[in-house]
Amino acid sequence: MNIHQLFHTLHQLSRNLTNELNEVLKSHGLYSAQWAVIFVLHSKGVLTQKELCHYLSVEAPPMTRTIQRLLKQGFVKQTQGFDKRKKLIQLTDEALKQYPIWESSVKTLNQSLLKGLPSNDQEELFQILKRWENSL
Repeated sequence: MNIHQLFHTLHQLSRNLTNELNEVLKSHGLYSAQWAVIFVLHSKGVLTQKELCHYLSVEAPPMTRTIQRLLKQGFVKQTQGFDKRKKLIQLTDEALKQYPIWESSVKTLNQSLLKGLPSNDQEELFQILKRWENSL
């Protein structure tokens, strides 16, 4: 096996998946980076920007831009944390109202992307990716 080819294929797959997701989210006025933040906040609740950066493996400047866009759209709000340097980020009521619609679009895309991969292969792929992620 050619290791360079493996990683090239993974990078290409990641780009293609991001492009597909962006295409689906475009009708909702969102991009994949925004969806990632929304999804994590919906799953985990209120987080600091630093926690979001760490969880999503994103540097602070692009995360700041993503959060600023979401603030302008009215999908997140920031509140002061115990430490005045930390701002807590959470979804707004509007985002919570829209979330099922966004999630439905993403689920439909995900199902269509996986339709050619048998469920046992999907499970095996998931387990491999989780082991790999945990080893990083």
